[in-house]
Amino acid sequence: MTPNSVTVIIPVKNGLPYFKDVCDALEQQVYDAPVEVICIDSGSKDGSDAIAEAHGFRLVRIPAAEFGHGRTRNYAASLASSEYLAFLTHDAIPNDEQWLARLLAPLRADHQVAGVFSRHIAHIGADPFITWELQEHFRGLGNFAMVQIADRAAYDRDLGLRQVYHYYSDNASAMPRRIWQQHPYPDVQFAEDQIWAKTIVEAGFKKAFAQDSVVRHSHAFGPWQTLCRSFDESRAFNKLFGYDLCTSPRNLALSTAYLFQRDIGNALKNGWWRSHPLKTVSRMFESFTRPLGHYLGCRKALPKWIENRISLDEWIKAL
Repeated sequence: MTPNSVTVIIPVKNGLPYFKDVCDALEQQVYDAPVEVICIDSGSKDGSDAIAEAHGFRLVRIPAAEFGHGRTRNYAASLASSEYLAFLTHDAIPNDEQWLARLLAPLRADHQVAGVFSRHIAHIGADPFITWELQEHFRGLGNFAMVQIADRAAYDRDLGLRQVYHYYSDNASAMPRRIWQQHPYPDVQFAEDQIWAKTIVEAGFKKAFAQDSVVRHSHAFGPWQTLCRSFDESRAFNKLFGYDLCTSPRNLALSTAYLFQRDIGNALKNGWWRSHPLKTVSRMFESFTRPLGHYLGCRKALPKWIENRISLDEWIKAL
């Protein structure tokens, strides 16, 4: 194993149009040790597999039925022989040629760091609402650039602290291979990265946020998609972590009021209602459907037909 070598692992399925930019950006990385790229393709029909091969990356094909967010990443990691493992999704584009070097810097500087993740910014052309939201989210995480549990009792009783300590995103992340060998990803279809991060911080390791390692990664959803995705997030976090993201109708009303005031205030202040009128209207509805999804996802006795209609994820339906 060459010191400081790294394998970049990318699960791929129909990754265009972003995947080509991901591959181009990886070719431009400046790093002082060997870099290997492994793409695990689970049935692309859009030519993503050919693009990976054209860039000289190692392509491994698996049947779509064998894909699992934790399982597939573990399989790819088992194929690597490098010192470090870096993970990308097929739509997370490194923003510059220093993305990889800056991501790995905390791991190379401190062997107690078990995992590190990148900062996200919005894709070029994204609407200003999601651009602002990502900026604010990762700005807040900047206060927790390095975390390690110093007081386990305080950690156990503080829900907000636990949520920050296990926040992690394997859209763009890295870990030493020795840590992966001790703590592979759980074989789950949702939140495998945050379950893993919870495991490593509770095992005594440090977790880092590399603010200067940046990827472009964002999604724009309408009101219905927002409802579905917030429902799945809420249902999974309730089952996996015991969190109730929206505890009562009162919390639902308060969250709706806050999001409506925040988003429409930004639209009026920054002129987004003129430049993006349709998205402004959409955000008015999303300010209700997001907390509604969180509220419904935590309900224990929700009728099965509602759950089946709203949920987008078969694995979460089975939780």
